[in-house]
Amino acid sequence: MQTQTRDHIFTVHGIDCAHCANTIEVSLVRLDGVEACELNATTGRLRVRGAVEPDTVIAYVRSLGYEATPIDETGATSPSSDAPVSFVRFMWQRVETRLALVGAVLIVPGVVLHELLGWRALWIDALAWAALVAAGLPIARSAWRSLVVSRTISINALMTIAAVGAVIIGAHVEAGLVMVLFAIGEAIEGFTAARARDAIRSLMTLVPETALRLRDGYETRVPVDELEVGDVIVVRPGERVPMDGVVRSGATHVDQAPITGESVPVVKTPGAHVYAGSINGEGVMEVVVTHPASENTISRMIRLVQEAQDRRAPVQRMIDRFAGWYTPAVVGIAALMATVPPLLFGQPFWNPSPDETGWFYRSLALLVVACPCALVISTPVSVVSALSAAARAGVLIKGGAALEALGGIRAVAFDKTGTLTTGKPTLVMVRSVDCREPEQNNDARCDACDTLLELACAVERRSEHPLAHAIVDAARRRGLSQTVPPAASVAALPGHGIIGEVEGRTVVIGSHRYFDETSPHPRSFCNRAEQDASVGRTPLMISVDGVFAGMLSVADTVRPESREAVALLREAGIEHIIMLTGDRRETAYAVAADVGVDDVRAEVLPAHKAETVENLRAAYGAVAMVGDGINDTPALASATVGIAIGAAHGGANQAMETADVTLMSNDLRRLPFVFALARAARRTIMLNVAFSIAVKVVFLAIVAAGWSTMWMAVFADMGTSLLVTLNGLRLLGFRPKTEAFS
Repeated sequence: MQTQTRDHIFTVHGIDCAHCANTIEVSLVRLDGVEACELNATTGRLRVRGAVEPDTVIAYVRSLGYEATPIDETGATSPSSDAPVSFVRFMWQRVETRLALVGAVLIVPGVVLHELLGWRALWIDALAWAALVAAGLPIARSAWRSLVVSRTISINALMTIAAVGAVIIGAHVEAGLVMVLFAIGEAIEGFTAARARDAIRSLMTLVPETALRLRDGYETRVPVDELEVGDVIVVRPGERVPMDGVVRSGATHVDQAPITGESVPVVKTPGAHVYAGSINGEGVMEVVVTHPASENTISRMIRLVQEAQDRRAPVQRMIDRFAGWYTPAVVGIAALMATVPPLLFGQPFWNPSPDETGWFYRSLALLVVACPCALVISTPVSVVSALSAAARAGVLIKGGAALEALGGIRAVAFDKTGTLTTGKPTLVMVRSVDCREPEQNNDARCDACDTLLELACAVERRSEHPLAHAIVDAARRRGLSQTVPPAASVAALPGHGIIGEVEGRTVVIGSHRYFDETSPHPRSFCNRAEQDASVGRTPLMISVDGVFAGMLSVADTVRPESREAVALLREAGIEHIIMLTGDRRETAYAVAADVGVDDVRAEVLPAHKAETVENLRAAYGAVAMVGDGINDTPALASATVGIAIGAAHGGANQAMETADVTLMSNDLRRLPFVFALARAARRTIMLNVAFSIAVKVVFLAIVAAGWSTMWMAVFADMGTSLLVTLNGLRLLGFRPKTEAFS
């Protein structure tokens, strides 16, 4: 039976550098049935596509000297048992690193007595040989496997050739020192990569492994994997919420910072959504489970981030291609360096004296210093660190390509409804004919206006219209929703409004046009209704027993943080901020003026939003599109970078699947953080690449001049790798500078 083509995901253990990952990739592609594969050196995730069995892949990876374990179908790994707590513990976990420590102890006498004091003794050489074997045997074995199995020359081969060459010329201590330094340097690189992996793994520890299930009146502690949709769980004060769900009873504050990045606890009452990993406050909640454990919000976050870490940035792909031919080329150049000067120019091949190096020794030093470790690791460690920092702030960036593109954005287009505005109607004005304060707004209180709102709520409680919800919510906030019994004989006035009987009085709520046609009303109210309509509000007029009683205004209100977010984006260097909307120009310009946007594209149909974004790209270059709804999906796909908001607050799944970046919360003030992080990552990558190349060029010149020893070359190479890795890991601590995150 022929195996079907499918994707398999594994975790590969024992990878210490990006070049090791490249070697595994090159080898696996040659395996029968494998169509494509990618291995992220920093995360250790291997993705293989093809008609091949997982056991075949595992066995092949083992033949290369590494171990691979399959990841379950959810795509999320569990916390690793070998996650390092300290460097010493990390070094003691594997045989190879233990041998490197043994080699380090054995080589100390040779370094002190021979290299520094100039002593010569057989026992010193014997210890150097022991160090060479202890630290170098795993390296030589890996080099041989790569050469035989995948027919590639790895960096382990470069070091092995250099060490053997040093033994040939009698530099036993130097040969052992080269291998020890290289092995420890590789271990340090592996340790720092593991720290980057743990940054995202730490999210998994936020979710409790058990939950208190309430069934038939009894509470039972059960594993979260056993819970099903519809089960009721009890969350006590101070506990972490174990599952996504809806509050059935109880009122409390919940800290959602691990999920959405919100710094202020959120009030939760019956009907509110809660998310696994958030922290309950002072009250007890009964929560109805809405998703299985593998599909809760934080599990999806982790899965998306891990998948994003597998997507390489364009600069990383370019460096990987370069490294593919660079290492074999170095071997050829070293061979030419060793032979051409002696053959053509009469230069010494062997070392003429202890203080002077021949060209064979210089070629060995070239092999060591030309190792591409620093260059290859410079990008992935920075990308993984940036993606992890974003995830911990409630932002999902889908891969290195999106991160790199974000760094070049100079124009941002916003959808209006649901993005710059809340996306749902809110009562913004109540005005009774008997109001003592004619200009009162929704925050003021007046007995006549409260009475008007009570009557409107009594009728609208029987309606499912969004405008009705806005009126009822406003009455509930004022404590007026239960003061008058629900209306009777409620009937819709199609296209006009609604009518009902409240305590024997006939209450009509309708549009301004309907009242113009059926019910006389004061000119001042007519003017106010026209004014409200011109700025995008919906005026609703009310009559009681045929007599005009007053007016309500409902509007899609601007998010409180929208103006601050736009201002912060301008400060961050975003040169063009555009608002796209299908609303009328008057409404669009009113909202734009409120949030500080000066470029408005109004009356844009959803079908034309993508075309508008394409035009913006033609005018401004790299453009980011920010939206939340289904009708934003084509525009998000057309932008250089699509950004969806509100993943944890009901944002459209289609928008999030299409988007390159997802904000888990609705707080637009996270956008400046996203762009600042992307630019910091871009600068870090460029600095790492430039520094790696500069060190190589300088030391290649020093080696060619005969001024460098082999162990100095190892220090230069491993030191550069360590510095670029640590520089990339700095992004894990990147924090926003806005008050929204304080």
